Amino acid sequence: MPSTKRQLLSGDEAIALAARDAGVSLGAGYPGTPSTEILECFSELGGRGQWSPNEKVALEVAIGAAFGGARALATMKHVGLNVAADPLFTVAYTGVPGGLVIISADDPGMASSQNEQDNRRYAVAAALPMLEPSDSQEAYDFLLAAYEISERWNVPVILRVTTRVCHSYTAVQPRPPQEAPKAPNFERDILGHVMTPANARPAHKRLRQKLAEIAAWNETCPLNGVTPGDSQLGIITSGIAFMHAREAAPTASVLKLGLTHPLPIKQIAEFANRVKRCLVLEEGDPYLVEAIRAAGIEVAGKPEMYRFGELNVPRVRRILNDDVSPEPVPPPGKPPQLCDACQYRMVFETLRQRDCIVAGDIGCYTLGVLKPFEAMDTVVCMGASLGVGLGLRHVLPPEQARRVVSVIGDSTFVHSGINGLVEMVYNPPADGHVLILLDNGTTAMTGHQEHPATGRKLDHQPTNKLVLEDLIRAVGVKRVHVVEPRLGSNEFERLLDDSLAIRELCVIIVRRPCILIVKRLRELESCECETPATACATP
Repeated sequence: MPSTKRQLLSGDEAIALAARDAGVSLGAGYPGTPSTEILECFSELGGRGQWSPNEKVALEVAIGAAFGGARALATMKHVGLNVAADPLFTVAYTGVPGGLVIISADDPGMASSQNEQDNRRYAVAAALPMLEPSDSQEAYDFLLAAYEISERWNVPVILRVTTRVCHSYTAVQPRPPQEAPKAPNFERDILGHVMTPANARPAHKRLRQKLAEIAAWNETCPLNGVTPGDSQLGIITSGIAFMHAREAAPTASVLKLGLTHPLPIKQIAEFANRVKRCLVLEEGDPYLVEAIRAAGIEVAGKPEMYRFGELNVPRVRRILNDDVSPEPVPPPGKPPQLCDACQYRMVFETLRQRDCIVAGDIGCYTLGVLKPFEAMDTVVCMGASLGVGLGLRHVLPPEQARRVVSVIGDSTFVHSGINGLVEMVYNPPADGHVLILLDNGTTAMTGHQEHPATGRKLDHQPTNKLVLEDLIRAVGVKRVHVVEPRLGSNEFERLLDDSLAIRELCVIIVRRPCILIVKRLRELESCECETPATACATP
């Protein structure tokens, strides 16, 4: 029986525990800081968690489980929701007979991301309810509440967390065991689940009606709360900003919003009318202040300079004092760098020496942009290296075009590089193209998670393996080379020179396990050999 003992948990761990306690049948996602640990912990707790090739597939798998009447969870970081946006907007129309929660783990301040988009905008655009916890206890409670909302209105729910909530540890009191969710069962609903235009038009109206009902319920729901205080200052806030507000202004009256879309406009108006000065305190975009002002409620917001980066107590104090003077410059931190023993150092050194124009991608190898290599010229989003590189090849004069290469990692290639590979074969540049696929056997940047080309599942158990070179040849690339980067060998340099000169489509797979997982790989291989069902022959 699950323990109800009070625990010290991160927000990610609290979400995982709540998923276990809620009876979630399946969790799917793609690793990305700060969301990665959710599924890893869920799996360790005995839940069924799995890594998908990308976030779109993860959400579609979760939708399928929810269509089967099960409780399902899809996890991703904020930019991952961009990848999953296509099914997100339509599943809002279809609704789900089982509970479906989508975790959007936002990264204000860009601790490990290429942008700091505010995914509260997605809840508005997709017309979905959204909850925002402010600590680990609420992360636990709000996930359970999200399933209750999802099943009450048969609608997916977004649970938006941020880096500080995901990775901070606070006490969590788990609930006693609840009644088990209903058993999965598929019931045909063609009008509701097949979104042809004729079915989608009434589905859109049903969605808006659900949202109106949720808005009315939100006026008195327990997920929002008022902390009484001085009537001179009232603060409307949500998420981690609530914690900063309580410390920076302990005597203020505070309205903390837990269900932040749709908003409880009447409750907000009543609160604002009870205080002399009403300030909306939020991290990131002015989502709340714009929505509240649009409803005709007079509130103050933070100056534009505080839109960037994370909030903290000193910054909140400056906001409260209308301080727009230049902020203290934080001391410089140690810049990240490729590991000293990273096998890809020689790759980037070779690219720099040849003055290649490098269309790069998202992964630990993105650090090749830093000194001493400075061997990456573009980084846009997951999988963009191929499309960007091809675009450059198509338009640059020949002497520059022939120096363009695309660089992508193995996990990123599976995530969204395969479509770019198809584009390369379908619309080949006149002088060909060179793709360098850095295969280190893991998703290194987010903590060495498995992916389809490793041949192991989330829990490291063996499964079917995607063989990258077979896939690439099957798509139609004839020149596919596999090389191991080694000191003292010039094989990679020779292959690159030949590939740049030949003016055909070439893929060079640079394959060697990440130095940080070599020991673990040996242990996993040893365990597999010792398992009777999968015993391997003695050489």
